Amino acid sequence: MNIQIFGKNKCFDTKKAQRYFKERRVKFQNIDLLRYGMSRGELTSVARAVGLDALIDPKHPDAAMLGYLALESQKLEHLLEDPSLLRTPIVRNGRQATVGYCPEVWKSWE
Repeated sequence: MNIQIFGKNKCFDTKKAQRYFKERRVKFQNIDLLRYGMSRGELTSVARAVGLDALIDPKHPDAAMLGYLALESQKLEHLLEDPSLLRTPIVRNGRQATVGYCPEVWKSWE
């Protein structure tokens, strides 16, 4: 397994995801989303796995504005420019990905 956890330092669910993998002694790469963001390829891969709308944090003040954008490419550009719009944690395992705390899916990866 090649696990990557994209999250925010103050996100409770990100900390829970990190603890989940630590308890099972699964090595993972932790990436601070606000500091480093995601590459276009990573974001596209995750969007293919979970859907672009699942990536948008509904609690973010600008989330409603993304709903008015017609093209997915425009939404993708906004998410690349402002990673704080992304819902966390985003956990990747190759081409598989989850958004949020999803231990039931992660069990199937083991």
